[in-house]
Amino acid sequence: MPKTSPAKPALTGSPWFRPAAVGAGAVVVLAIVVLIAKWLRSTEAVTDFIAAYPGHAPLPGWAPEGLQAALNVLHYLNLMFLTLIIRSGLQVRFGTRPEGFWKRNNKGLIKTKGQPKKITLNLWLHLSLDVLWVANGLVFFVLMLASGHWARLVPTTWSIFPNAVSTALQYASLDWPLENGWVNYNALQQLTYFVVVFIAAPLAIITGLRMSNAWPTNQKAPRLNRAYPMEWARALHFPVMAFFVLFVIVHVFLVFTTGALRNLNHMFAAHDGEDWLGFILFAVGLLVIVGLWFLARPLFLRPVASLMGTVTRN
Repeated sequence: MPKTSPAKPALTGSPWFRPAAVGAGAVVVLAIVVLIAKWLRSTEAVTDFIAAYPGHAPLPGWAPEGLQAALNVLHYLNLMFLTLIIRSGLQVRFGTRPEGFWKRNNKGLIKTKGQPKKITLNLWLHLSLDVLWVANGLVFFVLMLASGHWARLVPTTWSIFPNAVSTALQYASLDWPLENGWVNYNALQQLTYFVVVFIAAPLAIITGLRMSNAWPTNQKAPRLNRAYPMEWARALHFPVMAFFVLFVIVHVFLVFTTGALRNLNHMFAAHDGEDWLGFILFAVGLLVIVGLWFLARPLFLRPVASLMGTVTRN
């Protein structure tokens, strides 16, 4: 008689069992964290610590308040490009059947020896978005330095660390710190934004560059390739993307739970108020991103990609 595999139990064999178990475990862990944080805040030592370090590291006296309208625009473009980069990156990593290919025309100002390499349409989109994201980031860096906004992102005192611990305790205990992001980010925000702008973004760029066709081959740069192997870039690139996904989720959650209208005005309307202008601009921008998400498919990508090279189905 043919052997048959034992039937899985109805509960554990369900495709929803594992996600539900992970979700339930996460809820239990969060509940334990909240209870521990509340107990710590009931002690005299932690109460004195939070009083001494309320959660905001002091800024230099010349540091600007608020965000300029130009920085608002760049912040939105960063959100748009990052969302589409994550989408296209997931398609490149997990896609099984390419729905089209792209090859650069070897003519014009930029020429290479030999035939240009053919890549999938999804990879072309991913790399094109990367270029736009990097260009947007460079403009952001210039304006950040010119306006002095960098002082709101770069820690300038060691008190940032105890203030960050204080902020984390306040968040964890669900007795959240007072927010006034127009004047100064809290210490945990400042450290997180510093990591995003000055560590995660450069890591995403240099790992993505290593995996792209722009990187010199082993024949042209053997020492460089030995010093920075492809395996290192592949091992880092996806975790960096996962970090960005987690950051966006937490960032959006806190924006809407710590004074949504005021926060959206800071980020999208360049003023400190509680009117609905920032929300309206955010909603319009979100609709644009949703529309671009829908349009980022072969039917609409082929005509655009064909302007920059040759598009084929195989």
